[in-house]
Amino acid sequence: MNYDELALQLHKDHKGKITTSLRDSDELTKEKLSAYYTPGVAAVSRAIADDPSLLPVYTWTNNLVAVISDGSAVLGLGNIGPKGSMPVMEGKALLFKHFAGIDSVPITLDVHTADEIVATVKAIAPSFGAINLEDIAAPLCFEIEERLKAELDIPVFHDDQHGTAVVVLAGLINAMKVVGKNLADSKIVIIGAGAAGTAITKLLHLYGVGSIVAVDSRGIVGSSRNDLNDEKKKLLDYVDASASGLLEDAMSGADVFIGVSQPDLLTSELIAKMNARAVVFALANPTPEIMPDAAKEAGVAVIATGRSDFPNQVNNAIAFPGIFRGALDNGVAKITDQHKIAAAEVIASLVESPTAETIIPSVFDERLVPAIAKVIK
Repeated sequence: MNYDELALQLHKDHKGKITTSLRDSDELTKEKLSAYYTPGVAAVSRAIADDPSLLPVYTWTNNLVAVISDGSAVLGLGNIGPKGSMPVMEGKALLFKHFAGIDSVPITLDVHTADEIVATVKAIAPSFGAINLEDIAAPLCFEIEERLKAELDIPVFHDDQHGTAVVVLAGLINAMKVVGKNLADSKIVIIGAGAAGTAITKLLHLYGVGSIVAVDSRGIVGSSRNDLNDEKKKLLDYVDASASGLLEDAMSGADVFIGVSQPDLLTSELIAKMNARAVVFALANPTPEIMPDAAKEAGVAVIATGRSDFPNQVNNAIAFPGIFRGALDNGVAKITDQHKIAAAEVIASLVESPTAETIIPSVFDERLVPAIAKVIK
């Protein structure tokens, strides 16, 4: 099937993917109109003005997420700008609604500095119950998220970072069961030190992985490098900072390879440097670092990708609907690392008997959202 043609036709036919609807689906009578709008609505506005904590009681902010991007790092497309990114943000809104029943509004910003984005999001934040940051380029995304988390009293979550990290951890928990290894004793190589790679590194470190070696386009991220930006210098606290060399050096004795980088990067020669029963998460999209068939031929025991047409898809939509559902329902103001680990463990637990072909539940598994939501509290 030609998905490009189908996508263009569907988007044209429906003029996008989302709309709004009325929560009160009964007939709009004259009495109701007078209560929902003037003069009755004044009583609700006065109540909220007197006690702002009533905002989610009387308005849709109890179930409303802003999906915000500047279009600077859209998956597989790069910096396509705010208008070009709108279909992707609408898609995110579709996922929120379909999987978790959450209303969301896609907002694309034509501002691109940390100060401008933070100021804009803070200005509109009173209209929402949570903020989902999306497709903002690294390293800017790190500063923006940290500042907003510190300055807002509602959840802020950059899904490109943390959604990916949660699902990767869930998949690794089960992959280790399949290959008979422990994460605490394993060496993991992560190539790609952008938004997703950094978040994966930090979450795996927090979970207690034995050794992590990070690799960027210039080689191993270590203390001997004098070309590291501030974010990569911070990364040294979470990786084997004494390591040095290139990707081939990092791969020696590795148990796990996680790629969030570029297509066709991983070769059979590099896999041969890994330990037996190797695990590979090749997550570059749309073309992974190595195709599953080639990985299996090279001796990889478990292979995951970001694609839906292969087993073991690492898909952010497995995690973020349940995380936001729990945050909104349970009045969570900050989504913490402990929340992320709890979500990963719940996701992993839904695969009762992991196999090489099934380490991650399907995004369509109806148990996901309620199970995750319970632990975000």
